Amino acid sequence: MAALKNLTQGLRRGLGLRLWLASLVVACMALMASLQLGINVWMARDRFAQEAQRSAQAASVLIEERTRRLLQPSSSVVRQIGFDPLSSAAGLAERLSRSYVLTAELEANPLLAALYVGYDNGDFILARPLRNEAERQQFKTLPEARYLLQSMTVGADGQAIGRYHELDEQTQMLRTRELPDYRFDPRTRPWWAAALQAPGMAISPPYLFFTTRSPGLTLSQRARAGHAVVGADLLLSDLSRTLGTQRLTPGTQLALVDAQQRVLAYSEPHRQVLQDGDRLSLAGLGELGQQALPALAQLEPGRAHTDETAAEPWVGIRVPFDVGLGPHLQLMAVTPLEDLIAPARARAYRARWIAVGLALLLLPIGWWAGSTLARRLDRLSQRTQRLVRFDFATTPMRQSRVREVNQLHQAIEHMGRTIEAFLRLSQQMASEPETERMLQQVLEQLVQATHCDGAQVCLWDHQAQQMQHAAQAGGLLAPLPAQFTHPHPPRELPAGREQLALELHGRDGRLQGLLLLEFPAHDEHEDPAFLHFARQLSGMLALAIETRQLIKAQRQLFDAVIRLMADAIDAKSPYTGGHCERVPQLAIALVDRLCAEAQGPYAGYRLSEAERYAFRLGAWLHDCGKVTSPEHIVDKATKLELIHNRIHEIRTRFEVLHRDTTIAQLRGELSPAQLAEHHAQLQQDCAFVAGCNVGGEFMADATIERLHRIATQTWQRHFDDRLGLSAEETRRLQQARPEPPTLPATEPLLADRPEHIVPWGPQRPPVAAADPRNRYGFDMQLPAQQQHQGELHNLSVRRGTLTDEDRFKINDHIVQTYVMLKGLPWPAELERVPELAATHHEKLDGKGYPRKLAAAQLTVEDRVMALADVFEALTAADRPYKAPKTLTETLKIMAFMCKDQHLDTELFRYFLHSRLWDEFAAQFMQPGQRDAVDVAAIEALLPPPSGS
Repeated sequence: MAALKNLTQGLRRGLGLRLWLASLVVACMALMASLQLGINVWMARDRFAQEAQRSAQAASVLIEERTRRLLQPSSSVVRQIGFDPLSSAAGLAERLSRSYVLTAELEANPLLAALYVGYDNGDFILARPLRNEAERQQFKTLPEARYLLQSMTVGADGQAIGRYHELDEQTQMLRTRELPDYRFDPRTRPWWAAALQAPGMAISPPYLFFTTRSPGLTLSQRARAGHAVVGADLLLSDLSRTLGTQRLTPGTQLALVDAQQRVLAYSEPHRQVLQDGDRLSLAGLGELGQQALPALAQLEPGRAHTDETAAEPWVGIRVPFDVGLGPHLQLMAVTPLEDLIAPARARAYRARWIAVGLALLLLPIGWWAGSTLARRLDRLSQRTQRLVRFDFATTPMRQSRVREVNQLHQAIEHMGRTIEAFLRLSQQMASEPETERMLQQVLEQLVQATHCDGAQVCLWDHQAQQMQHAAQAGGLLAPLPAQFTHPHPPRELPAGREQLALELHGRDGRLQGLLLLEFPAHDEHEDPAFLHFARQLSGMLALAIETRQLIKAQRQLFDAVIRLMADAIDAKSPYTGGHCERVPQLAIALVDRLCAEAQGPYAGYRLSEAERYAFRLGAWLHDCGKVTSPEHIVDKATKLELIHNRIHEIRTRFEVLHRDTTIAQLRGELSPAQLAEHHAQLQQDCAFVAGCNVGGEFMADATIERLHRIATQTWQRHFDDRLGLSAEETRRLQQARPEPPTLPATEPLLADRPEHIVPWGPQRPPVAAADPRNRYGFDMQLPAQQQHQGELHNLSVRRGTLTDEDRFKINDHIVQTYVMLKGLPWPAELERVPELAATHHEKLDGKGYPRKLAAAQLTVEDRVMALADVFEALTAADRPYKAPKTLTETLKIMAFMCKDQHLDTELFRYFLHSRLWDEFAAQFMQPGQRDAVDVAAIEALLPPPSGS
């Protein structure tokens, strides 16, 4: 099929010149052969019909002779038994003793189905061979039985007794069975009457046997004694088998039918007998499932007939068949017409191959003539085929004596080089990201594609309003200057040289630059088609330049917006100013060092240009969520600070207590000594509370206990505390204290009142792992309330100035960073920016936030961001809640963080030995922080390397 498909495609494309002469010869010979074959097939039909008639007549003669040979030995057996004492035996015992005569004849004549003797008193004995298991099962005999004797004995009382006697292969009696239902009177059978009426041997017409229901005929003759008739049953299956062997073709149907058109023998014996329940009968001619035989029965006998209108055209004949089996027997033969024509078709194929052979003998002549004329054209055709298959490599070819062939070869080679240069040009314009390199590569291909000597591109500087030289290829005798105003005045060129200057315009028509082509003056470059081609190339070049400039401008704008956001976050808080700038610089420098490593654990670590850019964006955006963080929490320098430092309110209460004691002394309630003691105690307690308000590294339990003792002191409030509140404060106070106390009200010096608690309400953030609104996999512990402004609650913060609620609000900036960045439509090469920006608070032990990622989920870039963020936070000198750490303190803390699996040990070890921290300190840290670092001592604090 593949070869035929290829041939069909080749014919559609047309034949080569060298094939035409050979094809002409072959076509003529094929036409003559086809005509001859058609005439032969047409004339063969009658001949085949005559052959079918002769074959049918020959088959009838053969079958007639076979039938006579079938009947002759059987009639001899019948006559011989008529002289045997068996025919005159009076009782069953005597007859059984002579049964070997019957079995011996059956053994000698395998065509006999049964031998039997009928007596005039109604007795009967029959012997039949059991030649297969099916016959033994039919008569229900023993497995070793080989013969069956069927006997019928009529007693003196007129009662008939039927018996089956089973004999083995040596004719020894195996068993005898009486069959009450077995009734058979030979005197009622047609063969009995025929034998009594015939002077000699009587032959019955074909019928179905009484016991076996198989088609056959019976030979019968009166015994010599005259009181019995001897009979023999013969099956017609031999005639059917003979018909099957005499078929002219495998599709030929042969049938022997009687006057009633019953089928006595058929070339397919299994269709000969019909069964209707328990009733068997010979099939009629129309019941064979064959349409041609009934149609043939209606036609004239003795001559061949052809029916080409049938579904399957056929040739048939029917002839008389007289072998003494009865009158009006006919032999019918039907052969499919296609079977008869098949030999002619085979001969036609042979003749066709002969014609092909003759054509092949003449083919070299036509082949030689075609090759002589078309060899060069064939090579050019192959070259064009290679162009179609995108093979543009040049192919050398000897000079031809035909001028047009040489011109065609030069044109094809020129076209191949031009297409190849154009494809390379298109690829470079599409793939090279740098404008300058792209222009240089494009110009080299452009010179080749346009057959120019040189080319130059200048780009338009919109700010300077002048052209700037960008790239040059080939040799230019008069190149444009490095900078010039546009349009440039024309220049003098040597004789025979020309230049073409094409302006490069973008999609919006704005000037992008200038393309200069220099070439020798001849017809090729003076053709308008060349100018059109050059203008199309310049348009593609202008589009490529504009695209790169737009991409560069968009990236610059994007970077500027990100820097603007980082600067805005730093400017939002004077205490964290510079954090969003320092962390990216340290992280990018560390990644660059890792990518440059040629040995050690990071020898194979590399980032592509796109991955490096994504990391840079993630580093600059790592705290973009801080735009949502409240300033009073980010800048919380003291524990009681909200929008202002509430220590002033506490100090006022102390002032009230101080005044009250003074008044009490003036009233005579306190002595001057007691007043001085009370005042000193108030000064100490106020200083203590103020000290607790300043965040430290740790607050002891004793300190918190003293704080609570001081809080139990009371003071008198004479003014309504519901005046001047905001709506939200009023609502909370109303819920916590529906009825205001009677003034003056006694209140504790420090308190955590119900109205100090700000509940989450509908603004509860979806950061808990079980929250169904959590779409990003956050796993953070949410405080019970949004804010707790209680004075004791805030003053009791053990480390720093932030409560749990404040700490969550600070940590929430990383959640907002991830949510904000995830909502942006990042391109595929930047899709990891949200992860890079929002993973620097995760820890290797899986206890970080906001997603509690395991170590296996953290990339090298994530670990770099975490390290850079921690280092900058520890060394920052602008945090209100802590003093800046020195280099040694910072690196020690980070070593312990590695030990606790908060930071990557291998990465920190690399960072430690790279001394990037020293470069960072020189640029961003105060002189007092830059102490001498003992790298070996810091290294000793780290866990041993994984490979040691």
